[in-house]
Amino acid sequence: MIDGLLQGYLDEQFMQLEDLQDDVNPNFVEEIVTSFYSDSARLINNIEQALVNRPVDFSKVDDYMHQFKGSCSSIGAKKVKMECSQFREYCCAGNIEVGKTSRGCMKWEPTG
Repeated sequence: MIDGLLQGYLDEQFMQLEDLQDDVNPNFVEEIVTSFYSDSARLINNIEQALVNRPVDFSKVDDYMHQFKGSCSSIGAKKVKMECSQFREYCCAGNIEVGKTSRGCMKWEPTG
């Protein structure tokens, strides 16, 4: 976990989640992360579907991105949260081409 923190993927929020894990709930972090992945997959799918529709409803895309950013923030996914912020800026500007390029950054690349 510390390696991820050092690489800038996670922030102190994740460490706080780890502090909440104890003998009573030894799988707390695993359950939170599993829930986050499920929610993220759903939100990313919603975002992709909204971007396919014409005309693009940037307000709807921004709402989905806001939810996704909140999920990232609550688990400490710092790098993804920053990508969400950038993508939301593209939505506010109505810039679908740059936004489409950026969303590839949301596809997670598992590391070691």
